[in-house]
Amino acid sequence: MVKAMLIAGFGGFIGTILRFFISRYIQVFFVSTFPWGTLLVNIAGSFLIGVFFGISGKGQFMTAEWRLFLTVGLCGGFTTFSSFSNDALLLLENNEFFRFATYTGLSFLFGLIAVFLGRMLIKMI
Repeated sequence: MVKAMLIAGFGGFIGTILRFFISRYIQVFFVSTFPWGTLLVNIAGSFLIGVFFGISGKGQFMTAEWRLFLTVGLCGGFTTFSSFSNDALLLLENNEFFRFATYTGLSFLFGLIAVFLGRMLIKMI
């Protein structure tokens, strides 16, 4: 149990640092009140988790430890559902209903598509 926690925790540490830098860079590049950084990180993370689950489902290409590290740890730290929820609430609090609907809709739709594409990519390999 402790080993699994350390594996997931180390992956989460790396994912969190990646999220911080990528999200900040995107927000600086796309100066906007729309949370582009969080949106794009969530879509990329959804794609990655699809790829990782696809690889792990192909047989002996990934150990249980690597799956834990990559999916629960790295992707869990990298994707930002809590940040997504906070950004969505801020849009609502600022009466930006169209941006709220756009942000939540795009996050869900493209996140789902990205997971599907990640799995399909691995199936084609």
